[in-house]
Parts: sequence; C-alpha cells; structure tokens
Amino acid sequence: MDPRRRTVHKLAGQSSPSFLSTVETRSATMGTGRVALQHLLILSAVLILGTPSEGLVRIPLKKLPLVHENSLVAGEDAQSLLAQRHGLVFNKEPQPQPKSDIVILKNYLNAQYYGEVGIGTPSQNFTVIFDTGSSNLWVPSSKCYFSIACYLHKSYRARRSSTYKKKGKWVSIHYGTGAIVGYISQDSVQVGGVVVKNQDFIEAALEPSISFMLGKFDGILGLGFKEISAGGAEPVWYNMVSQGLVGSPVFSFWFNRHAGEGKGGEIVFGGVDPNHHKGSHTYVPVTKKGYWQFDMGDVLIGRNSTGLCKSGCAAIVDSGTSLLTGPTAIITEINHKLGAPGIVSQACKTVVSQYGRRILDLLLKQTEPKKTCALVDLCPLGGSDGVSAGIRSVVEDDGGTSEGVLLCKACELAVQWTMNQIAQNNTQDSILQYISELCDHIPNPMGESSVDCTKLESLPDVAFSIGGKQFVLKPEQYILKIGEGDATQCISGFSAMDVPRPRGPIWILGDIFMGAYHTVFDYGKMRVGFAEAA
Repeated sequence: MDPRRRTVHKLAGQSSPSFLSTVETRSATMGTGRVALQHLLILSAVLILGTPSEGLVRIPLKKLPLVHENSLVAGEDAQSLLAQRHGLVFNKEPQPQPKSDIVILKNYLNAQYYGEVGIGTPSQNFTVIFDTGSSNLWVPSSKCYFSIACYLHKSYRARRSSTYKKKGKWVSIHYGTGAIVGYISQDSVQVGGVVVKNQDFIEAALEPSISFMLGKFDGILGLGFKEISAGGAEPVWYNMVSQGLVGSPVFSFWFNRHAGEGKGGEIVFGGVDPNHHKGSHTYVPVTKKGYWQFDMGDVLIGRNSTGLCKSGCAAIVDSGTSLLTGPTAIITEINHKLGAPGIVSQACKTVVSQYGRRILDLLLKQTEPKKTCALVDLCPLGGSDGVSAGIRSVVEDDGGTSEGVLLCKACELAVQWTMNQIAQNNTQDSILQYISELCDHIPNPMGESSVDCTKLESLPDVAFSIGGKQFVLKPEQYILKIGEGDATQCISGFSAMDVPRPRGPIWILGDIFMGAYHTVFDYGKMRVGFAEAA
C-alpha cells in the first residue's frame, strides 16, 4: 500500500509508515506505508486497465466468489461438518462460546487480499484491505460528492447508525498513487465475530486517485502502530486488545498464492493456526514502532551476495504491498539475472565509460567507498543526499533533474556494484563489463518489469537473511503471472525504492513474501515471526 508513482514510497519522507500506503497525517508520517499499498494499486491498474478457538478471530481469505451458506443441519452433524471443513477436531463435550466467527475474504489475482468489516448499528458492510503498513481505518463517506471512486464503492451513512458519534477532525492520507482526505467519526466496527466499540475511523470525503476508482476494495483497515496513525486515531487492533476481544495480543497472516484452489488465505486475530505453517517460526524484534520494522541481513541471488545489505538493512513486512521493494542497486542486479528490461541510464553509462577504471583503482586501494565518488569529482562529500534529499532514481526524467545529481547517484551505484564484484574476486575487465551491463537493467520507477515466461525454470532463487536464517523465494514465487494461455504475461515481483541512511537502505516485504512465509505479528512481545507456509 507502500509513498509509492512509485518513486516516492511508503517510506519516503515520514517520521515514523500499501501498492497503497504512507502517511504523515500520513502525508509526512507514512511515506513507507504507501509504498506497499501503492504496489497493490499500480498492479491493480495493470491488471484491470476455523472455527475460531477461544479468543481468536479468524478471517479466511478466499479466491472464489463469496457464497453464503445458511443450510441448517441439526446437532452433532452440524458441528462435525464445521469442524471437518475447517480442519479441526470435533469435540462432543460442551465448549465455551467463541468470541468470533469466520469472515469470508476475497483475493483478486494475488494482487489484492481484502475482506469484509461492518461499521455502525445496524451494520453497514465494506470490503477493506487489511494493511500492516498503515494504521487507520477509512471508508468512503456518503458526503464524498466530487470523487468518482466514491460513486463506484459503498459509502458510510452516519444517519443510519444509532451508535454513530460525530468527531469531525479533518485528516489526509497520502499514497504514492494519490491521496484521500476526510474527517474522523466514531462508531462500532465488526471484525469477524467481534464488535469493537467506540472506534475512530475516517470518512473519506475526497478520493481523487484513479487507483481507488479501480480498486476492488472500498477502504483500508490499518494494522500498523499508532505512531503512524493519521489524526492520532486509536487503531482497530489496539481496541480489539484493550476491549478484551482477543485471547492473545497476536495476529497472523496466511496467504494462499494458488488462485482458485480453496481458501485464498486467512487472518487469525488472537493467535496462530498451526495448520497454515510448517515447522516453528523464526522471530525478530521490532526495531522501530510505526511499521512492523525489523533488521535484516544479506540478500542473495542464487548463492551470491548482493553486498549492500551484508552489514544490515532495515525491512518492513507489509500486507498492503503486493510486491517486494528494495534498493535500486540490488533490484538492478536481480533484473539483470532475470533478463528483465530496464531503463538504459545514460548517466550510468557515462560514469562507467569515463570514470569506471578510476573508481575501480580507488576501491582496490581500499579507499573508503563513501568518499570514492567525491574523489572522482562526481559527488560532494555528503554523497547524493548532499546534492538532493529527494533522489529516488538515476533514470532521467522530465522533471528537470540536474545532470550532476544523476551522475552522482549513478556513481554511487557503480561503487556498490564494483565492491561486490571485487569481493567475488572477478577480474578488472569483467567487473567493468558487468557494471556496464547493469546500466541497461536499472528498474523503471514508474512500473514493474516484464520477464520471459519461457525462462522461469532457469531463473535463480533469491534469499533474504532474517534472524540468522535464509528465507528463499523461488522463481514461481516471486514472478507474477497475469492472464492465461498464449496471453500469459510474467511480471517481476521486485520494485526499486531508495531511502537514504540512516533510515535506509530498506526493504518492504509484501504479499509475495508473506505468501511464501506464514507471518506472525506479535504485538505483546514486539516481534515478527516467519515460517514456511503450508
């Protein structure tokens, strides 16, 4: 949901945050969160244009059309049927009344996972994305008169709810593909089988983005921390915990990435379903509240290090982002291995042809990498951040980006690539040739990269080092297939975004990663856990 056209992502310019998400009202505070939702939105535009245990709220995600089954079966037969359907053991002994029930969710082409919540009394139902990269709940308002998106989706009508309370504070949430503007109201919110009382949410009065017009969802329910909540609204998850609606301060995601095969996925509020993961989870502590952010290690293509994150990178796990977003230097190397066409950067070509040998010589003499581009007179001592704090790409655009800025950023990429090649003991000529080739594969910041579908079996694995363990993604997991038969298109699941230090480099691990690895968000112990999805 994640700042990110996607040049400014959920992280860009925030003090705290899917394919939708980023705010500071979220405007300045959630830059990173928008990247996530943004990915989801951009991909959407491309595509279009449990029975719960005590204290658990299960939200199964389905890829099939929503079907209401109200057939009545008496006694043990009904209970046995439900138990069998949800993979549980039928216990004939009297059981405590559960605090929740199952809410059917839909999955749109592995790009949008969304489900239903109810707002008000009687309940007004809306489809929302459950987004860990943002923290507000918002739906269209009946007073949204000037946005087409509001006419294409359900809208909240305050006068129809007996539990509505007026608050009226105006807030805005900015995403990479647009923004929403609205005001805070308060009402009861039903999630699964529980009702959250006195919940603050945003009635969106303006949704100017075409992305919201095309979205399969009405709104967004944020599951991030209060630190990035627009208007200081208490997140829905916080109130679920404080009002005793869940048995444990934990929620977990399981996404089924096989379209049309059973349930599309499940969110369990209050615990973890052991049927949806293999083995135990690897946990890492949350390092910065706002997003679900943690420290991550190296990224490997095949068995080769990409270098940049070897000494550590930040990462955010974001259910509102459909893709994987990372530093341009690494995404370019991945694109090169995938054979994904990029934007040919003349600035990059210039740096390699005119300064490549000198850069290589300086690094072989163990010159400090941060000073290398300054020593060849392409950057100030502060690096590209000293030239322009807003740099997101070395791709020339129509926005008047100066040649000096482009050359400086291109030099920094060349230094990173050269260092990695030196570490692999490659020859000087092969290093310069490789870097020149990478200049042809710099990712387009305005969209995703296509891949030859006939070559998927020959593509390398990509692994992320988290908690001392490598989490591997295979080509069939990180490549998105759109369409069927001869019309099938393959899209790389990787997108570029650069965040300067000390906040970066940073990765956003979206639905592609969460589809491969069952994810636990442990609010009580402030940690995130991953295990192979079952």
